[in-house]
Amino acid sequence: MSNSTSGGSGWSRNAGDTAPTTPTPLDPWQATRAETQHTQIRRSEEDYLGDNSEAADIGRPVGDDRRELFVSCDPDQAIEQQFQHRLPEFIALHNIATSASRKLLAGMAAASKQPVKKLVIRRQGYGTELATIQYLDLSTSTGGMLRLYATDAEAETPVRAALAKVLLGYSRLGVVLVGEVPAGGLATAFEPLRSDVLSRRWHNRQLLLMPLSSAATLLTEGQNLVRGTSVKVTTTPTVTRPADAWTYISGTWSRLGGGAAPAAASSATSRTVPGALSTTRGNGAIDGPRAAAPAVAAPARPVESPPSRSTAPLPLRPMPPVAPPASASTGNDPLVRYVNRLLELSGMVSCCIFDMAQGHAVAHAGSVPDAEDLSLHGKDLIDAMLSTSRMLGLGHAAPEAAVTLNAHHLVLRPVPRHPGLALHAVLDKTQANLTLARLQIERLDPMLDPKA
Repeated sequence: MSNSTSGGSGWSRNAGDTAPTTPTPLDPWQATRAETQHTQIRRSEEDYLGDNSEAADIGRPVGDDRRELFVSCDPDQAIEQQFQHRLPEFIALHNIATSASRKLLAGMAAASKQPVKKLVIRRQGYGTELATIQYLDLSTSTGGMLRLYATDAEAETPVRAALAKVLLGYSRLGVVLVGEVPAGGLATAFEPLRSDVLSRRWHNRQLLLMPLSSAATLLTEGQNLVRGTSVKVTTTPTVTRPADAWTYISGTWSRLGGGAAPAAASSATSRTVPGALSTTRGNGAIDGPRAAAPAVAAPARPVESPPSRSTAPLPLRPMPPVAPPASASTGNDPLVRYVNRLLELSGMVSCCIFDMAQGHAVAHAGSVPDAEDLSLHGKDLIDAMLSTSRMLGLGHAAPEAAVTLNAHHLVLRPVPRHPGLALHAVLDKTQANLTLARLQIERLDPMLDPKA
């Protein structure tokens, strides 16, 4: 989400302003426009549905890094129809007992200087957002494009599971990131994936199991996972960095004949990306050998092959006209200068100032989480704390909180001298002292004075 310059409090901000200007009336359609601000309106249905230079891709572009697909069925069925029609070759990043797929995608995007893109699936006729799938496009050494999907979609749990099954089942290479699993629990953790592999909707023939922590029985469980199928499985040693993961992924892809991504991307991923490959453990420290392990092939059984004939893609419908998004904050805005100074603090990963009423980002600095995630989830946290405070009879003032997670600290606080705005900051637990960080943040408050 781009930086927004207006909030639910009715105050508008222009580039270069140092203080809120005349209040404007609240618009009852503001939330709807915010939900659909990326949608583009075409002149005619033929123009929207007709062939274009990106006809091989799914959905229609509504921004540089965002595409939309309007569907009249479940999201997994819609994506499956698209895959059956277009027969794309891609890599899917899947999680078991971890949440590292999107973090790995962000790490590779930062290293290759390519943006993480989003495919938003919406309900046709209503525009309701059903799911958002993140992906990354990398140039290969042969001049083509290599796409990586993260199966951890932003959706309700049943929808996310169904989409993961389709994305992994239709991928040319399925990369399964395995987090820390209790002793003897790996077979149970693999059971849903085993059921997917045995289903008729599964067309994948190559899996790459990638442990993010020590897993002595992973090699054996990998063989059991594909027993009785024609799927081949490769188990890598424990990985600790995005560079390790990319080495195994690109090497396996090259052996499949897909062509590896440029060496520059691989070498660049050697930079440390905070939390890029953290498991369910708090410290995120993972050690292990770096040499690749040989592939292990299981006995084959006949499996239904992907359809060769084309299936017409779902019709796409434009959304109603919406107002253009507000212009982004500029470097002259004190809020922008403020978040940029915050980013210089030790351990700061990402920080965002957002409107507490609407959840719109006003200013952002850092990597991941992005402005959209920080603003929306920051609003949810503040709403929950406000609700609790009211129920306990403790008042209605905007709360200030510090939350410690496994590998990160979260800081939420109202922005001084800017009613209705709040700060949501994420700090790396291994590099930041929470008490000191809160003091340092408070010391930067004078920057927000309109006269500063």
